[in-house]
Amino acid sequence: MPRVRFETADSTERTQIGEGLVRFAVAAGRLETGQEEGKYFLDHSDGCGVDGKRIMPGDAFVFDTETGDILCAEHGDERSE
Repeated sequence: MPRVRFETADSTERTQIGEGLVRFAVAAGRLETGQEEGKYFLDHSDGCGVDGKRIMPGDAFVFDTETGDILCAEHGDERSE
């Protein structure tokens, strides 16, 4: 599972994830817990790993499970090519 594309970010800081992605988020240092809205979240508050652009609510983005990088949709698509 090298890259996971999220079609919609929940907020600029985090997006809720399921248990299947927890180990990847832990390995990347991106797991966030303890929120009232849910159990597990992927932290993307640092924005796109290429240019630092913030992931906005409703934006698509990519989580590279091998590197731990968060990428905006444009850079995620480029990396997939």
